[in-house]
Amino acid sequence: MTTHVQELAAFAASCRDAGIPGAVAEDATNRILDAIGNCLAAYAERDGDAAPAVLRAARRWGGAQDATAIGSGDRLPAPSAALVNGTLAHCLDFDDTHLPSVLHPSASVVPAALAVAESAGSTGAALVAAVAAGIEVTNRLGMASYLPQARNSLFFDRGQHATSICGTLGASVAAALLYRLPAEGIADAMGVAASMGAGLLEANRTGGTVKRAHCGWAAHAGVAAAVLAAEGLTGPPTVLEGRFGFFRAWIDGRYDAGALLSGLGERWELLRTVYKPYPANHFTHPAVDCALALRAGGLDPGEVSAIELGVAAPVLRTIAEPAEEKARPRSPYHAKFSGPYVLASALLGGGGLGLSPDDFTELDPVRLALAERVRCVADERASELFPRAFAAVVRVRLRGGGFAEHRVDSSRGGPEHPLSREELEVKFRLNAQRALPDERVDELVSAVRELAEAATVARLLEACSA
Repeated sequence: MTTHVQELAAFAASCRDAGIPGAVAEDATNRILDAIGNCLAAYAERDGDAAPAVLRAARRWGGAQDATAIGSGDRLPAPSAALVNGTLAHCLDFDDTHLPSVLHPSASVVPAALAVAESAGSTGAALVAAVAAGIEVTNRLGMASYLPQARNSLFFDRGQHATSICGTLGASVAAALLYRLPAEGIADAMGVAASMGAGLLEANRTGGTVKRAHCGWAAHAGVAAAVLAAEGLTGPPTVLEGRFGFFRAWIDGRYDAGALLSGLGERWELLRTVYKPYPANHFTHPAVDCALALRAGGLDPGEVSAIELGVAAPVLRTIAEPAEEKARPRSPYHAKFSGPYVLASALLGGGGLGLSPDDFTELDPVRLALAERVRCVADERASELFPRAFAAVVRVRLRGGGFAEHRVDSSRGGPEHPLSREELEVKFRLNAQRALPDERVDELVSAVRELAEAATVARLLEACSA
């Protein structure tokens, strides 16, 4: 009888050996572009952040100069490059989100794949296929943990970071494919990686910089697991469904095998992964959309006396609790997980596509003052739509007694309002220009767009250094 991990491994091997659909390849290529842009923007903000600490640690470890650390250009062992780049990819909370599992797959899978593709001399097409397979496995693991009756991920209910837990296995798939392991070796890499994935979400509530390294560690562990499998270390064939396996250990064995395995290669969860237009927790995005609409309609933030932000009930724990912490976030990064602060920032006007990394480089007193007037509540309609879409309603009381309201049922970039290829490129250029000159940014766009014909990924990685 074929086990879960063997089915996933066979699917992954077919992505490499038989190819992937054109739409999937195009989407995976866009994931690579988006992840690199997020890495470069995070590198440009390296002062005092988690990424410099991770880069210093990688330099301290030393080792073979196999792969490039994006931004700095450091040459590091592939697992270390994956660690640095995965940390950068997740640092700004600008990375993509799969719905309804609500995890961020690309920030672990793309850095792992880039590091191995460079060190192994892979073609651009092989890189794209590996990214597609790794993200699909990550998303399928996330979907298996989403129970419709609970309307939430069981990982998140337990305070576990599904992004890094599932992303470790997805990263191992991408790495194993690029190391040219057969299906049996890919299954072993996943079996080894399952003992390495971890992540807790308490930092979202009360601070700490460790969460920014979660995707880096997932990428690092995925590459390490693939190397260990290539050298002969094996994993249990029932690593996912077994008595002491992945699903039992993490979520008490409550998982959906159909969501994990049905339609592999035919129905792509990769294509349900949405991009972020704003560098903040995705649960805050519909609030940003409401604020931008109210502002465009002539709302004067100076006339605001009180604001009510209605969101899906399950997201309150992330962006509204503890209330005193969210009203006055303790750091710019903490502010990205504050519904009141993000909403205030959008009402007062931000950069980029509505908010940019510049809006979170320091805590602004004017935004803090407006954030203190925001009260977050559960909204019935938003709760009904969650997590298939992120919805919100913003109701504003004005000093003169006036009232304004705006509602969105699917945030920008979400299922009903996906970002266009042109918008994605605008986001990438705004991010990359923070670290690179314009001509290097142009070179990067060209290198990504030409991956399908590239004999190696050397040109792409060479263009990623400041």
